[in-house]
Amino acid sequence: QVTLVESGGGLVQAGGSLRLSCRGSGFTFSSYDMRWFRQAPGKDREFVAHVNWKGLITNYADSVKGRFTISKDNSKNTVALQMSSLKPEDTAVYLCQVAIHGLNYWGKGTLVTVSS
Repeated sequence: QVTLVESGGGLVQAGGSLRLSCRGSGFTFSSYDMRWFRQAPGKDREFVAHVNWKGLITNYADSVKGRFTISKDNSKNTVALQMSSLKPEDTAVYLCQVAIHGLNYWGKGTLVTVSS
């Protein structure tokens, strides 16, 4: 079955950096676009970044543009999110997502906490 497992979250000071990773299995990873979302306490889940199936096209939410970089390694079935210049408002559970035949699959997420 489709499985997504995120890792790399933790506690970091404002201005710091963190790298998240998501490993996919149970599907042909190289054939699908991947996305990162985040959900802060008491807030709706929001889009963060997208990378196309080949890893050549990326898109970002305005709130993270210029600070976050998404990348895809099809040889390792992983998608990464490099986060820099982190702000307290980036505190959230970060989840990776893939849409396959109209169905959305999600990982369980990894918690990122940014202290001021």
